[in-house]
Amino acid sequence: MEAMPRPARWKILLAFAIIYLVWGSTFLAIRIGVRQVPPFLLAGMRFFAAGIALYAWMRAKGTASPTRREWASVTLLAVLIFLVDYGLVFWAEQRVPSGITAVMLATIPAFTALAEILILRTQRLTLRLGIALVVGLAGVAVLVSRSVSFGDAPIERSGALALVVGAISWSLASVFSRKLSLPESKVMSSGAQMLVGGILLILAAAMFGEFRGFHARNVSDGAWLALLYLIVAGSIVAFTAYVWLIHHESPTKVGTYAYVNPVIAVLLGYFLAGEALGPRTILGTLLVLVSVVVITTTPKKKAVTAAPVTETESTEQPLVKTR
Repeated sequence: MEAMPRPARWKILLAFAIIYLVWGSTFLAIRIGVRQVPPFLLAGMRFFAAGIALYAWMRAKGTASPTRREWASVTLLAVLIFLVDYGLVFWAEQRVPSGITAVMLATIPAFTALAEILILRTQRLTLRLGIALVVGLAGVAVLVSRSVSFGDAPIERSGALALVVGAISWSLASVFSRKLSLPESKVMSSGAQMLVGGILLILAAAMFGEFRGFHARNVSDGAWLALLYLIVAGSIVAFTAYVWLIHHESPTKVGTYAYVNPVIAVLLGYFLAGEALGPRTILGTLLVLVSVVVITTTPKKKAVTAAPVTETESTEQPLVKTR
């Protein structure tokens, strides 16, 4: 079988630029949107529109719709990723700066590593991994601590708690996805998850009374543009670039978005939105990013009692990669 020809270098660089810059900038777009549109409603509109687009595109290409069993798996992941994680992220960004939100969510690899150790038992707690986990949690502590003065104010507690819960929820979804039956097509799987997640978020918006007093005509053009950017650039264009990249580059290289995105988000928040960039933010960000780099580059040492995780299980069914 002939090897696939390697794409032109400019295409590789463009795809990396897209997932770095677009996903890094979506946190600021969310911050702009939730100033005028209720958070669960904004998230619901984003993912329902993106999910419909991806699902319809794949069906038009002849890709089979998920089976009943696959829809059940998709729904479980949609609850954990979209209803809980994204719902809380959009809610928290009413209270927490966009750059700090990105940094807090960069702890997802740490919580995923813990879940692999405690739940899947596909990873053993080594000294290197243990130190990385402690460093990451120390970074979070720096960002929320009220007992130590860093020269700038800590982030709001309810927002910080929401982001931690959201990160844990995503991590659990990452663990469970390895045992679930999902569509073979990554795009169909992600589109279905976005679609179901969008519906659940809109239902949550109705339950929380977000439709009461909301009038679309009162929303500024800037907020609508932010939503359009989240749908088209954040959930469709960047995701397509990501799926293309993982077919041409190693997962380790593609995974570098996990520690580039927070840096992009912090810088954009500082330069474009006037968000604080004091000693607390810098120190907390550095600690979290060091933790992420170490965790994502640590070879997995599977526990003796663990069922083997095949390459297909670990790389062929990624969760929805979008922010």
